[in-house]
Amino acid sequence: MIHSFSRRFFLGSGIAALAGCAQAGAPAVSLRPQLRPGDLGQLPDASKLIEAARLGGDVGFAVIDMTTGQVLEAREGTRGFPPASVTKAITALYALDALGPTYRFRTQLVATGPVSNGIIQGDLVLVGGGDPVLDTDALGDMAANLRAAGVRGVTGAFRVYGGALPYERVIDRSQPDQVGYNPALSGLSLNFNRVHFQWERGSGGYAVTMDARSSRFRPEVQVARMRIADRAAPLYTYTDGGDHDQWSVARGALGKSGSRWLPVRRPANYAGEVFASLARAQGITLGPALTQQGAPGGTALVSHFSDPLPQLLTGMLKFSNNLTAELIGMTATRARMGGVASLAASAREMTGWAQRDLGLEGARLVDHSGLGDASRVSALSLAKVLTLAHRSAALRPMLKPFRMRGSNGSFDDKHPVRVEAKTGTLHFVSALAGYATGPSGRPLAFAIFTQEPARRAAIAGMQSDSPPGGADWNRRAKGLQQALIERWSAAYGG
Repeated sequence: MIHSFSRRFFLGSGIAALAGCAQAGAPAVSLRPQLRPGDLGQLPDASKLIEAARLGGDVGFAVIDMTTGQVLEAREGTRGFPPASVTKAITALYALDALGPTYRFRTQLVATGPVSNGIIQGDLVLVGGGDPVLDTDALGDMAANLRAAGVRGVTGAFRVYGGALPYERVIDRSQPDQVGYNPALSGLSLNFNRVHFQWERGSGGYAVTMDARSSRFRPEVQVARMRIADRAAPLYTYTDGGDHDQWSVARGALGKSGSRWLPVRRPANYAGEVFASLARAQGITLGPALTQQGAPGGTALVSHFSDPLPQLLTGMLKFSNNLTAELIGMTATRARMGGVASLAASAREMTGWAQRDLGLEGARLVDHSGLGDASRVSALSLAKVLTLAHRSAALRPMLKPFRMRGSNGSFDDKHPVRVEAKTGTLHFVSALAGYATGPSGRPLAFAIFTQEPARRAAIAGMQSDSPPGGADWNRRAKGLQQALIERWSAAYGG
């Protein structure tokens, strides 16, 4: 069933009227507000704050009085910018519209035949339902429940099915191979499709493990393997090993010990290997996981349900998890359209919905997470959407507090301006969009986009996680975001 969230909450709130009001009053450049007696000092123009940040490139923003819908300031407000992970706020609204707030993902163990004397007369299939937060603990519980149901083995094969959603080898092809935030996508996923690589140097060399650890389990896997190579660079390499992911790492970069999460390219097989290991610990004999091409028929012996959708969305926005955004977004498209062919097709569907139902004018979204830098959103249209979403209480409760800093540069939890927002960060791209409330309690909706296209183009194809100058640029971009928010709160908070 498709829930008409957008019609109930957005069209019903008068988006057309707000759009007309906002467009009519949008200035081309920042305006200096009229300060009243008692204002502390002369507020700097937004242009001076931008100049002081020394970002180069482009800056666009818009801020709206949520009480009146009036655009208070805008700079390059209608220009499209890469939204980065701010995209996830749009995905959250899209998912609530299509799936509804009570939606839960379901993962099943399906028997294709009857159970006789503890043996399934046929195959056992681990069937994914697109759950983005399925972890090893959940698989452990499913194995224990299968044992409690009296199952000890199968006459057929153990299979895995991830076809509820399309398989994608990566979210964005431009990312370095080793970054855990760019894993494969599948209808059956585990641990955000990441494997834990750990190393420890001893007298005989390095001991290496690849495992699917969780809070209660630590099963080692063979579907992802690591080789230590005697080289200076690159730090990591990846090759397709046929039935496994083959990684190598430069020995000189390891040090004594350490660990990191690496992306998984065979998520369904990964989940299957881990489940078979956990089932064996319960006394259930299963063979290696084979891939099931079509949805299996049979009886669901065990089902695992995720938390309700709003809790998943809150976690997605808090931790900015890309896999969660992509799987939820594609599941929403499947609910709307009856199926989904690819991540790109799903992103196009969300783009059309955002333009049509949210009024996100000129938007172009290439994914649901913001990892792809070809997406474009304008600050003014997003600030308008945030204003309407606030009226319906649809988004703000799920957003993470944005911690403001004091004059000494440290986080100040007593800062007079309270902000709930979604951040977005790519190399030489920084975005922030959400809500700000000053001491007077006057609520503002805002969107701030910054980018340095030349420096971003210069690192295309680079395999480094941290390009030169990227961290400093990002720090200055975040400083500009806070300075603009403080300016708006001081100028318009009365």
